Amino acid sequence: MTPTRSRRRPFGRGSATVLAVLAAGCLLASGCSASGGSDSDRGTGGADAAGKARTRVALITHSAPGDAFWELVRRGAETAAAKDGIELAYESDPDARGQAGLVRDAVADRVDGIAVTLAKPEAMRSAIASARAVGIPVVGLNSGIDAWRSGGLLQYFGQDESVAGRAVGDRLDDLDARHALCVIHERGNVAVEARCAGVKKAFGGRTDLLYVDGTDMDAVADSVSAALRRDATIDEVVTNGAEFALAAVKSVKRAGSRAEVATFDLNKNLVKAVRSGDVQFAVDQQPYLQGYLAVDALWLYRVNGNVSGGGEKPVLTGPAFVTKENVASVAKYAADGTR
Repeated sequence: MTPTRSRRRPFGRGSATVLAVLAAGCLLASGCSASGGSDSDRGTGGADAAGKARTRVALITHSAPGDAFWELVRRGAETAAAKDGIELAYESDPDARGQAGLVRDAVADRVDGIAVTLAKPEAMRSAIASARAVGIPVVGLNSGIDAWRSGGLLQYFGQDESVAGRAVGDRLDDLDARHALCVIHERGNVAVEARCAGVKKAFGGRTDLLYVDGTDMDAVADSVSAALRRDATIDEVVTNGAEFALAAVKSVKRAGSRAEVATFDLNKNLVKAVRSGDVQFAVDQQPYLQGYLAVDALWLYRVNGNVSGGGEKPVLTGPAFVTKENVASVAKYAADGTR
């Protein structure tokens, strides 16, 4: 199935944009920021009494339409935008060439900053270079932790996927697993590939990789079921997204397998599955936090020249393990759509 590409438009016209009304709503709710005073008093990037133009930021990801994970990223970005008085446009395209085209659109529209994911770093290199050439700061989030510095990005916010994968491998050893099936739903996505490679490197048992079409959830479930039927020794299925874990739970039941399911990432439905024991654990990379920090970092750089990690080190948002023992501590936030 060919991914659906987002329609490319000029910044702020038809894209998902957070305008002054969001910032106004934030101010009406709180009166001012946590530190006190108005935007103009603090010299922020928002429009002030002197009529300064509002800071314009583009968040451009590799999300497919309707992906719940990316809604968490977007919500975090929108919260930061409202706080900082930023005009935020969110665009996405699961096709790397399309995503690069969206970056070039933002450059042509002379935005003040761009936050971008690097699921396919090489495909994004030229577009990011075009932003740098005209002085537009670019930060990375979520994918591409090994490529952000060489790609010329200012800062990076996300999880070290190799570290996360190795941590999962170690946990599988602790759980006495013997044979893991690591499900990759997007071939060539550096983050997803790195996770399963990390699992395979650290896990003392056998690790098989299963590539599936992540755009077709029924096909994912069928592929996992078929793999479990072919090899009854598989005792752990590791997925790379909450929705894929829930599909894998069904696959295990259909196949009559005794395999357990674990996953990277979570949402409110996955929280319920962890609580019930259908999913052993989830690795939380905190996507809401990734979106929030990326947008807030561009604002801080614009108004105060701040660079997190000194431009040398990434800001890590994970991994954190969510298990049946600690899931209650994140359940409320997941229900609110922020975890």
